[in-house]
Amino acid sequence: MVQYNFKKITVVPNGKDFIDIILSRTQRQTPTVVHKGYAISRLRQFYMRKVKYTQTNFHEKLSTIIDEFPRLDDIHPFYGDLLHVLYNKDHYKLALGQINTARNLISKIAKDYVKLLKYGDSLYRCKCLKVAALGRMCTVIKRIGPSLAYLEQIRQHMARLPSIDPNTRTILICGYPNVGKSSFINKITRADVDVQPYAFTTKSLFVGHTDYKYLRYQVIDTPGILDRPFEDRNIIEMCSITALAHLRAAVLFFLDISGSCGYTIAQQAALFHSIKSLFMNKPLIIVCNKTDLQPLDGISEEDKKLVQEMKAEAMKTVMGEGDDSAGEEGVLLTMSTLTEEGVISVKNAACERLLNQRVELKMKSKRINDCLNRFHVAMPKPRDQKERPPCIPEAVLEARAKEAAEKQVKKTEKDLEDENGGAGVYSASLKKNYILANDEWKEDIIPEILDGHNVSDFIDPDILFRLEELEREEGHRQVEEPEDDFEMDGAELTPEEKEALAEIRRKKSVLIQQHRIKKSTAESRPTVPRKFDKDRKYTTGRMGRQLSVLGLDPSLAINRARSKSRGRKRERSPDRGDTNGSSAMDVDEETPNKKLRMRSRSLSRSRSMSRPPSEVVPGDGFKDSVQKVKALKIAKKSVKKRNKNARRGEADRVIPTLKPKHLYSGKRSTGKTDRR
Repeated sequence: MVQYNFKKITVVPNGKDFIDIILSRTQRQTPTVVHKGYAISRLRQFYMRKVKYTQTNFHEKLSTIIDEFPRLDDIHPFYGDLLHVLYNKDHYKLALGQINTARNLISKIAKDYVKLLKYGDSLYRCKCLKVAALGRMCTVIKRIGPSLAYLEQIRQHMARLPSIDPNTRTILICGYPNVGKSSFINKITRADVDVQPYAFTTKSLFVGHTDYKYLRYQVIDTPGILDRPFEDRNIIEMCSITALAHLRAAVLFFLDISGSCGYTIAQQAALFHSIKSLFMNKPLIIVCNKTDLQPLDGISEEDKKLVQEMKAEAMKTVMGEGDDSAGEEGVLLTMSTLTEEGVISVKNAACERLLNQRVELKMKSKRINDCLNRFHVAMPKPRDQKERPPCIPEAVLEARAKEAAEKQVKKTEKDLEDENGGAGVYSASLKKNYILANDEWKEDIIPEILDGHNVSDFIDPDILFRLEELEREEGHRQVEEPEDDFEMDGAELTPEEKEALAEIRRKKSVLIQQHRIKKSTAESRPTVPRKFDKDRKYTTGRMGRQLSVLGLDPSLAINRARSKSRGRKRERSPDRGDTNGSSAMDVDEETPNKKLRMRSRSLSRSRSMSRPPSEVVPGDGFKDSVQKVKALKIAKKSVKKRNKNARRGEADRVIPTLKPKHLYSGKRSTGKTDRR
């Protein structure tokens, strides 16, 4: 369980924002109206309340900052040293000390000015004391502005630190830069650490989690360490040194035996011996990485000697644990993160060594004695030398045999494909699982259906022979019969028919020419209304002549055309009656008045007929005119209140400003309120 959650630290505002937050809260939470006519005790109480409230807010805000930031002396030494490496604990403590001093100064200022306000003798005096008190408090906050900004930067950086539990099962990976540490943690955990082919890709601690024997282990990837004096190491290297010094973990020292990291085995061995004091009382495993480039057996004798010396140092940690079960095999391991060869064995060896050490330490502690007397492990003892094998009924054995027979492996399509030549050779049959009355029908050819008929029923096997016969017959007929000339030569026509034929051909050619002229000038020719027809092409006389030629009576068509084009005079409406006093209602239905009928048509074209509101129109949803009149009255009554309130509609919920601020704000002396 993670004990330290730095992400919950409250944001630290800068000096200006700090003052704005406190003063705006004071303005909102305390009374703001006071008059010089109040009693002096009431004036004193008014301004004392403001000073006390401001001091309380400053005190709470500063106390929150002091309490939420961790105290380096109270937290785990790992986090204490890590924060010292990253932020310099002297600056850190100095910033928190300044916050604490500011809190005390503000409390003292408030106390002094409250004492002075008790003896204020006027409104002006009390107000000046209040302004001075708040001003001095704000000045104190402005002076600690740099400390607040420094703590805010620390808070942001601490929120990005990994959540490391110093007391849980931990595997620590260390070594020179670019030896494969980040690749290893990416393989065994779900962490996503950046891996690049250059040194110091990892600049801080990264954490991943893995499982072994149903237990959770945290794996920490540390930045690379260089072999140089302690004082010359930078912050990145000191993060690794801090983790090695304070975490009880199984240490994996990575060794690049291929030399592709840029450092020789001798340099890596020198680093190992310089930091081996940090490996005391911790399971240590030497991991020879990148065996895909250089196997361990292929290195030189000098390098082998250096590796054996490192192995001997690692064996001391095994002896110190008192557990010799791992032996030499669990101390020096080889692997390759590229091919993943040996990765799981390295993880299992580290987890097993760490688990054995933690169990041994718990067994040696005093607390185990309080638990062991509660445990009793019962071991059964044989009562005689007679063997008693398990008794299984025959029915159970038969059922098991039957289940085993049923569980015979069924051949899949993949197996059949492999047996019959593989992909591209074997073609799976889609018909073998058809459910038919007779299994022999599965491979029959499925008929092709067109328009509900089987195409095979209409196939004639002699179709080609019949086609040849038809072609041969057609050829004979073409040879025997000369080609017919379908053009009319006029030899067989009577004189009247010849004249009609000549007229038709002449008219056809004229129409073709007119059409071509219109088509060529269609884009530039304007559309001219028929009433401006200067050529008088479209007249009733011409229409009459054409109809007479066709043998039709043109009088009805001419009269209708003239009635359509004649202007309409103003006539008396039919409902008022004519000059003779007769009414339109007196017209016989069988012989209606033509003038009335034409009048109604022209009225319908000119404008729509007006109808009274109470008239029921199909589709209104009313039974009769009485019901419609009643509904109209209810509708008018419902909108009366809305119209009175000047609402735009049912959805208008606007609340008007009944007392405009420009008319009702400010001081109003005598005689000033009449016009408002």
